[in-house]
Amino acid sequence: MTALRRIQKELADINKKPIEGISVETKDDSLFEWKCAIKAASDSPYKNGTFHFTMSLPQNFPFKAPTVTFTTKIYHPGINEEGSICVPVLRDEWKPSVTLSSVLIIIQEKVNNPDPDDPFEPQIAALLKNDKAKFLATAKEWTKKHAM
Repeated sequence: MTALRRIQKELADINKKPIEGISVETKDDSLFEWKCAIKAASDSPYKNGTFHFTMSLPQNFPFKAPTVTFTTKIYHPGINEEGSICVPVLRDEWKPSVTLSSVLIIIQEKVNNPDPDDPFEPQIAALLKNDKAKFLATAKEWTKKHAM
């Protein structure tokens, strides 16, 4: 019951104060499954793309972190083929005081600013480091194909 109250409060807070570039709705009326989307920033390698992901909240939330899975393919060093995203707050840095709006902002930041130094996809990270022009061209191509 604690989880449900906390989730309702967080969802109400997000609806009251929406995060620019992020949309959130519950999936099939379940407060434990969120359908989210990030509209990439205009200065991002993914500009004009909208990237969808689900955020699944565990029954023992907030004591366990949510699971985030991208459903839109993205050419990104921190998001793998299965749609998992590599952000410490969803793993070892999770604590019950972390809000879902801060998780969404962290994910948005990660999407808009790919970092080759913390990769989930080493080949993509290597390309970003060693041939940025080719990385940007591929990211743009994938965005056109999958996120527009």
